[in-house]
Amino acid sequence: MLGYIAFADRLSAWFGKAFAWLILVMAIGVGYEVLVRYGFNAPTSWAFDLSYITYGTLFMMGGAYTLSRGGHVRGDFLYRLWKPRTQARVELTLYFLFFFPGIIALIIAGWKYAERSWRYMEVSVNSPAGIPIFQFKTVIVAAGVLMLIQGIAQVFRCILCIRSGEWLIAAEDVEETEIQLARESGVRPGHFASSAAREDGVGLREEYKNDIDDQERN
Repeated sequence: MLGYIAFADRLSAWFGKAFAWLILVMAIGVGYEVLVRYGFNAPTSWAFDLSYITYGTLFMMGGAYTLSRGGHVRGDFLYRLWKPRTQARVELTLYFLFFFPGIIALIIAGWKYAERSWRYMEVSVNSPAGIPIFQFKTVIVAAGVLMLIQGIAQVFRCILCIRSGEWLIAAEDVEETEIQLARESGVRPGHFASSAAREDGVGLREEYKNDIDDQERN
């Protein structure tokens, strides 16, 4: 399970960070449109299409990365009060009740949507540019598959948490958090996590808590 979780996290992180560059593309496109529209009275015919295509692609392809980091919206006014095992049991149930049926439906519907778009070589009707958009409909399917892969990893996380009583933290985030805490405290990196904790993240929260308690007593 740990191997699959590491694979899914790396895959989601790669796609999330790669497609994050679309923010720059969108910003440049919108900035250029504002400049030529209001500065030279020469608006483009493609800026609107560019903005919603890039934002939509970023939104969809970043979903799996956000899921791997626990960044999606949740009603945590109750969730955060529960013990990790209770959180994991509730999440595991909700994944099978809502997440997987919803994602599978998204993939099936997205496939039909994309197939029809490719068949007719669909172009945008939102602007006179007539930009081809059929290839972007495939993003729906790709995003659904990535979410499904990451969702399975999250289920494994829930199972491991039920067994150990601690959440397994994404390895990359563990390393970044540890380095940041080490810099703030003036100690060497690695002080806040044992080698085992650095490998799988288990028990990291308790180590941080103990270090903070020791500092307060001193």
